[in-house]
Amino acid sequence: MTSFVAPLLFFWLGLLFGVSFVATPAKFLAPSLQLPQALDVGRWTFHVLTLIEWGFVLVAALLVWACRPRVAAGWGWVMIALVAVAAVLALETVVVRPILDARVLDIIAGRNVAPNILHEVYIGLEALKLLLILTAAIASARWTPVTVQSQ
Repeated sequence: MTSFVAPLLFFWLGLLFGVSFVATPAKFLAPSLQLPQALDVGRWTFHVLTLIEWGFVLVAALLVWACRPRVAAGWGWVMIALVAVAAVLALETVVVRPILDARVLDIIAGRNVAPNILHEVYIGLEALKLLLILTAAIASARWTPVTVQSQ
C-alpha cells in the first residue's frame, strides 16, 4: 500500500500543474475564444478540478494513515503537507473562488469590473498547493518500510 502514495501524489501534481499553469493560461491565446467565454470555461474548469482535488486529499490522507504501521519514519510530514493542502483548498473554495466567480459573472453580463489582486492571490495559492503536494510526494517516495525481525 505504501507504494501507491507517491505515484498518486505525483499524478495529482501533474494534473494540478497541467490545468492551473498550462491549459488555463493557454486558452487565452486562442483568438477565436472571446474573454467572457474563456473566463466561463476557466470558472467551470476550476470547479471540476476542486472536486477532483478534494478526492485526492481524502484518498491520499487515508492511504498515508493506513501506511503508518508499515513506514519507519516520515509519514507525519506527508500528513502535515496534506493537511496544509486541504487548508489551501478550503481557502480557495470558500473564500477566494466565490468572489472570482462573481467577477466572472459580472464580466459575462457586460458589467465593468474594478481591478483587484484576487486573481494573483489565487495563482499564489495554486503555486503553494503545488509546492506542498511536491513536498508530500517526495517525502512519501523516500519512505523506508519497517523491517520486522524474526526471533
